[in-house]
Amino acid sequence: MTTSPNTSLNASRRRADLDHLVSSEVDLLVIGGGVTGAGVALDAASRGLSVCLVEAHDLAFGTSRWSSKLIHGGLRYLAQAEIGLAYESAVERGILMTRTAPHLVRALPQLAPLHGRSHDLVVAAGLRAGDVLRRLAGTPSRVLPGPRHVSAVESLALAPGLRRDDLRGGLLSFDGQVVDDVRLVVALARTAAGLGARVITRARATSLTGDGADVVDGLTGASLRIKARAVVNATGVWAGDLVDVKLRPSRGSHLVVAASTAGLANAALTVRVPGTFSRFVLLLPQQDGRVYLGLTDEPVDGPIPDVPAVPQSDVDFLLSVASTVLERPLTQADVLGSFAGLRPLLDTGDGPSADLSRRHAVLTRDRVTTVVGGKLTTYRRMAADAVDATALTTVRSDTANLPLIGAGPATGPEHLVARYGTEAHRVAEIGEVAWAVRHEGALDADDVLDRRTRIGLVPADRAEAEAAVTRQVTEELAALT
Repeated sequence: MTTSPNTSLNASRRRADLDHLVSSEVDLLVIGGGVTGAGVALDAASRGLSVCLVEAHDLAFGTSRWSSKLIHGGLRYLAQAEIGLAYESAVERGILMTRTAPHLVRALPQLAPLHGRSHDLVVAAGLRAGDVLRRLAGTPSRVLPGPRHVSAVESLALAPGLRRDDLRGGLLSFDGQVVDDVRLVVALARTAAGLGARVITRARATSLTGDGADVVDGLTGASLRIKARAVVNATGVWAGDLVDVKLRPSRGSHLVVAASTAGLANAALTVRVPGTFSRFVLLLPQQDGRVYLGLTDEPVDGPIPDVPAVPQSDVDFLLSVASTVLERPLTQADVLGSFAGLRPLLDTGDGPSADLSRRHAVLTRDRVTTVVGGKLTTYRRMAADAVDATALTTVRSDTANLPLIGAGPATGPEHLVARYGTEAHRVAEIGEVAWAVRHEGALDADDVLDRRTRIGLVPADRAEAEAAVTRQVTEELAALT
């Protein structure tokens, strides 16, 4: 299957799609523009269904943009004896890295340093088990090499900032890393649009039934009814606002620090939380010379905010644990920015949120299918299950063999190829801001600063760029009218 060349999302297409929906019905209406909703839209469109996706804010506005950027093989699930979920994660990781999004997902070396008399036999055993999963999932070693022990000298070459005192070496393994979680969501949405899906941001669903939803246009304030044969609620932690489902949100916090400050080169660090056997903190190097330090797993009560805040307790915890393996301890002054996401975990009873299963759940009632739980890595499987649950088609999902836009051999500036794949040369011609407005559905400067690029993760960078980006976005939008 090949995608139509009309993959561009912009203000003009949005207006045309809204006008069309006033007097028509679609097969499937998807509520929510995160990785799950975009995945559902693509899956349904690829099976020949007419699809509309509406998102209250912007693509990847919620939890999807606050991930660790890992496409992981489910090592943690092995420790929790969820073998099926671990295998599913390994399979989906392999699909992303070899077939659907090899331009966005690459191998990330991860080092678990060994200091003093520690042997980390549990970690070593887990890494070996994870490599067995990798092989069972069919991911070749040229894509993800197997784990091995490395010397102290090699450990310091991978992570020069490691504490040298009593460093005996480390355990090196490899996992998947997406260059940017938002880029994955945008690629899904645009690939779906190329197959005819209508993707409309700034459109809030205020109520829904099995035959459609009442929607308010966030730009004009106008109301409309979008009619559909079935509805998928993919709003994540906000799913309970539209249907009766009980969730236990869990907060995952991250800090942003400079790679030079943390002393990292190309490898991530896996740091055991002192006094535990299965909890770890990760220092994850990024393309822009920054490091994301995460993550926490804390229950969240009360109303769900649009943008979760990182509490000081999470900051202190992450800095403290990371510093146990670094030559130079990290302090509050080293924190350039922070972000937190809320996991939409299904409430299955008592116990800490960290113990709740990450397996996704698909719940259907009166032609409304709600999908919750899951992980960024397994979005494709979640989407396929959700579309199956609607019973709209007997055509089987084949998205495992559908490359996302940008996949394939690419030329252009290296930093753009890493983010845009085969479209890098076109982005280079007009610039990322113009590209975001003309082709990726950005409707204001916030969309560009906080999602199409990740400038907004560091407040100082955002403040410096805001005026210029706002001016250019305004000019680009005017040209589209």
